[in-house]
Amino acid sequence: MAATRSPWPTTRQGAKDHSVTTLQFLLLAHGQTVTVDGVFGAQTGDAVRAFQWAKSLPDNGVVCPVTWEALIVEVRPGAQGNAVRGVQREFPTSVDGVYGPATERAVRAFQQSAAIPADGVVGRATWQALISREQAAELQQAA
Repeated sequence: MAATRSPWPTTRQGAKDHSVTTLQFLLLAHGQTVTVDGVFGAQTGDAVRAFQWAKSLPDNGVVCPVTWEALIVEVRPGAQGNAVRGVQREFPTSVDGVYGPATERAVRAFQQSAAIPADGVVGRATWQALISREQAAELQQAA
């Protein structure tokens, strides 16, 4: 039986949830200028709009599924940079931007718990599960 994936969250100005920090690291990975502070303020909104415009997406500053899809960067063992930092901040590992053994163990364990093939590669399905997991937990608590 296939796992049901949580939908991509819609993230916009004023948000302070866990996905904002990941968003900010992904924007940095795409060359945008933004401070990683976990707050979707004016600077993050400007970076989102600039990214959307560069990718020929509606540049409304709202991070919806199509923008998340364009933002994701495949991350695998040996990778370095801000996309790796975005992955690392999801786990209780050091955030150093280097995809080493501790990050790989955390990713594989998460993938296994989320019924995603535990290959250690953070692709679309793993990013979606990581970014959406807080939202999914909130929905489960409300039910």
